[in-house]
Amino acid sequence: MDKFETFSPFPAPTNTRPLLGLTILLVEDSRFASEAMRLMCLRSGARLRRADCLYAARRHLKVYRPSGVIVDIGLPDGSGLELIEELSTTSPRVGILLGLSGDPDAADKATAAGADGCLVKPLHNLAGFQQKILAALPTERQLAGPRALTDEVIEPDRTAYCDDMSRAANLLNVPGDEGILDYVAQFLGGIARSAGDDQLADAARNLAHSRRNGTPSDLLAATARVGTLVQDRMQKRAAI
Repeated sequence: MDKFETFSPFPAPTNTRPLLGLTILLVEDSRFASEAMRLMCLRSGARLRRADCLYAARRHLKVYRPSGVIVDIGLPDGSGLELIEELSTTSPRVGILLGLSGDPDAADKATAAGADGCLVKPLHNLAGFQQKILAALPTERQLAGPRALTDEVIEPDRTAYCDDMSRAANLLNVPGDEGILDYVAQFLGGIARSAGDDQLADAARNLAHSRRNGTPSDLLAATARVGTLVQDRMQKRAAI
């Protein structure tokens, strides 16, 4: 098993790979969002590790000390804000601590919990991602000289999107637990917005609304609609 990773020694960043030498722990339940982050780290020189829930992240952090942690706010076993608050008060504090959410309003919540900032999904712009990480770095880790700016847009493999659909389908088949629909609506809504799937994003939003304010028949219809769209996207993957 690897020992704790430390800040020194580390490779010097370059103008094309400004995050060289960093190891980032991503706490994210979506395969699609994780793939986008993996590609951005790869292009930037950083190494990425992933945990898909709070439990896995805490186990990881008992063994490794990453340069930075990026935490999705909505996770299957609780709010990412809990982990952000924990890490912000742990000594020594992790070098970079960022929130991650498809909700722009979550940025204030992440900062209040102790994060250095918040990345907003969808994650597509490489330069914007690099700047958010660099802004949280101490001066001695900053790139000396100008950074090569790029307008490169990251497009994750659509197979990862289909994997997320499979997970959602399994959750929708859990009997007798309507509370899980809150998580499914949040999970699918964020993924769909990241992928530009407006139809599924609208259906997920309607499911969340029906859980809060709808009648039982409204909820049944909204759940069925989401289930149909998820199955449709899984069938498209099978046809490829």
